[in-house]
Parts: sequence; structure tokens; C-alpha cells
Amino acid sequence: MSAHFDLLIRNAQVIDGTGAPRFSADIGVRADRIERVGDLSGASGSTEIDLGGRVASPGFIDVHTHDDRLLLSDRSMAPKVSQGVTTVVAGNCGISLAPLPVPFSQGVTPPLNLLDDAGDWFRFRDFAAYVQALEAAPAATNCALLVGHTTLRLATMARTDRPAEPAEITAMRALVDESLTAGAIGVSTGLFYEPAISAPAEEVIEICRPLSWHRGIYCTHMRCEGDRIADSLEETFRVGRELDVPVVISHHKIIGRANYGRSAETLAIIERAMSRQTVCLDCYPYAAGSTILSADRAATSERVLVTWSRGMPQHAGRELATIASELGVSQEEAIARLLPAGAIYFRMHEDDVKRILAFEPTMIGSDGLPHDDAPHPRLWGTFPRVLGHYARGLGLFSLERAIHKMTALSARNFGLVDRGVIAEGAYADLALFDPDRVDAGSTYEQPLERALGIDTVVVNGTIVWREGRAASNYPGRVLRRMS
Repeated sequence: MSAHFDLLIRNAQVIDGTGAPRFSADIGVRADRIERVGDLSGASGSTEIDLGGRVASPGFIDVHTHDDRLLLSDRSMAPKVSQGVTTVVAGNCGISLAPLPVPFSQGVTPPLNLLDDAGDWFRFRDFAAYVQALEAAPAATNCALLVGHTTLRLATMARTDRPAEPAEITAMRALVDESLTAGAIGVSTGLFYEPAISAPAEEVIEICRPLSWHRGIYCTHMRCEGDRIADSLEETFRVGRELDVPVVISHHKIIGRANYGRSAETLAIIERAMSRQTVCLDCYPYAAGSTILSADRAATSERVLVTWSRGMPQHAGRELATIASELGVSQEEAIARLLPAGAIYFRMHEDDVKRILAFEPTMIGSDGLPHDDAPHPRLWGTFPRVLGHYARGLGLFSLERAIHKMTALSARNFGLVDRGVIAEGAYADLALFDPDRVDAGSTYEQPLERALGIDTVVVNGTIVWREGRAASNYPGRVLRRMS
């Protein structure tokens, strides 16, 4: 009797996520798992897809997102599934929706306004309530969750422009313990940002003590990615050593013209640290970053695009210099009128981006901001851009190696078992695409354009994206870390 599958993918070039060479095979899926990989010419499927030699790969794992709210407010997760992403890691840069039992009374403190500037979504009394909301109304993608250090500071401290006092550290440590028990896989910090920049390394270490016994992970937007980047790297390594936990250097980059080229130095530092402790890193494939608008950041950038503004919303998507000129004011005054606002900052060099991308252990994360009016194109284009522009176009690495950076490498580093590979028994998270067409459609001028060449995306055995449209299926799960 011939085998019958819920989903049968025929005539695929399988790139399995491990970095091994591609091979021709069919893939049989039953329920949420891959049951067979091989010659299934005699089998049938309730749903059959003939790839005609196009690629089947594991679904991509976006290791650096700010999708905490999007998972609830737009469960289709279109910016992610449209580019082949099947799992997102949320709660990065010290910013998470929970736990924040104290509501905002006078506007949302930046950078938490990157998630919700009105404050309506900061409604979860503890992390367990947030996890329960995600499980009660699943999204199209899986998610793994970090609890944010900045969120913890705002939940426990009356003033955040100073180091935490012992009682506050105790309170935050208890919240970390509760969050990890509820399902968070680790803690993130955004020591680069004003609400957390006052926190010394000692505060971070003491707050994060529960990571040691929960075997969690520490992810950080480091204190400095410019002149003092070497010091910030050492601070990051110190946190990992003292807690004996893996650390992730978030969106590794080199900022500022005076520092262009220093990625050769920083990658050597990171490589040496990797020989002594568990260190991971991710990056996004663009030479511009995006966060809240500030005069200091704008002053060190060669070009600035406004991504959203509550002061002057009509200027979203426009050049800051043009706005200032039209208003007849200085750049600083224009920023004051735009605030609160977000921006894209051009202050990296493409050679550093390519060097960091090509570094063998580098994972891929979008760092996309889904609630911006005119977002950075990385929100919709990160993963296809790596496959199209950098792998196929520039030949920076093979397609097999590019996919490894997006799948099995990420699953291993974040402890996501049976994810990130095409193998019998693994979860059926899949991206099916045309290797000759795949690329980002989004640009700085048209940031909401969908990716090219992504045919079908499957999460836990269920199709969530097909032929350019979300499938209105929500099979995503909250994933736990297995170290």
C-alpha cells in the first residue's frame, strides 16, 4: 500500500540547513513533522506541491526581532512569512512587552515606543500572562521570547537615570526568574539606550543570575558599537563568563566613519572569545540601522530617513535634511518638532557588513520594526536579500552556507530542538523558493514591497504563505529553549 501524507512536496532540490550540498528528493509531511525525505514517487498527499527542481529549505529563523506586539496584533505575520521566516526571536534590545504591571501615565518611554507608542499593548501583569495570550491566539510563526532588561527597569524603578539599588535588583531578579519559568528563553539588554545605559555590568549580572540555573541565554545590544566597541565586547563576554551562559552579540556592526574597517579587529576579538566561552552573534544585511530618532545619532550619520513621527506624521519616509530645509530650521530643531519619532541612520560601511556576514558563525536577524510607518527595508527583505544579493549576486557564500546561517546554526545556538533542518522527525517548518529569483523586493524608497521568489512557507506542517498571499492559518507555537 502506497504511503499517504498530509503534505507531499515533489521534485525538490533540498538544502537541509546543515551546510551540506543540496540533493534531489521528495518530502512527506504528516501532522507537524517531516516523516520521509527521499523518493516518494509512489506516494500521495492530501496537498501536493511540485517544485520542479526549485529549492526546499528549512524555514528561516529570525534571531533578532521586535515582533512582540505583532505576534498578537497581526497574527498573519506577513512581513516575516512572506520572506520564508517560520520562527522569530522577540524581546530583543532590552525591550519586551512583559512584565510591565505599571501602566505608562505620561507616554511610553523610548525605546519601548518601538513596540507601541500609545502604551495600549503594555497590559501584561507578568510574563506568564503574555505567554498565555500568545498560546490562546497563536500567530502564523513560531516564537521564542526574551525578557527585556529595560522593561524590567521601568517596571521596578521610579528613576532609570542611575544604577539600580539593591532592593530594585532583587525585584528585577525575581521577575527574571518568573519570566524564565513562564517560558522566556533568556534576557536581553539594550545598554546602548538611555533607560539602560546607566546600568553597570554588575547590575546586569546580578539581575540575570536566574539564567544560570534556568540555562538561559543572554542577548545584548551592546553599550557601544563605535569608538569603544572593544570595551563593550569585553563587558559582554564578562556577563557570560560570570553567569556561565551563552551570550549573543546582537546585530553586530561598526558605527561611524572613524571606525570603518574595524570589523576585522572585532571579529578577531570575538573569535578568540569563542575559544574560551559560548559566544554567538547575528547581523542584518544592510549598511544602515534604524531605531528612535535622536539628535546625537543623526549628527553622526551621513544620511537620515524618518520612519515615523507623532509630532509631524506627514514626514514619515522622508529625508531629515529635506524636512529641516523645508521648515527653514536646523536639523536639531527639526528633530525636536518631529519627536517622538523613529529614523534610519546611514553610518556603516558596506565592507564591514560583508565581512561580518561572511564570518562563519554569524547568524541572520532582521531587527525589523513592524510598527514604523515607513520602516527600514530589512523588515520585509532581510532573508531574501542574503540569498539573492549576497549569495547569488555577490558570491559572498554558497546558498547552502547562507541557509545554514538562517536555520540550523540559529536553532542550535538558541536551543530550538528539531528546528532548522530538513530531516525525518524534524518539525515541518519549510521555505520553498526559486533560487534564481529570490531577493528582497523592499527598498529604502519602497520599504513595504514583498520578497521575490518565495513560493510557499510551511509552519508546523501547515501552509501559511502561498503564491504571494498569507493563508490565514495560525499554527505557530511558543518555543522553549533546550540547552
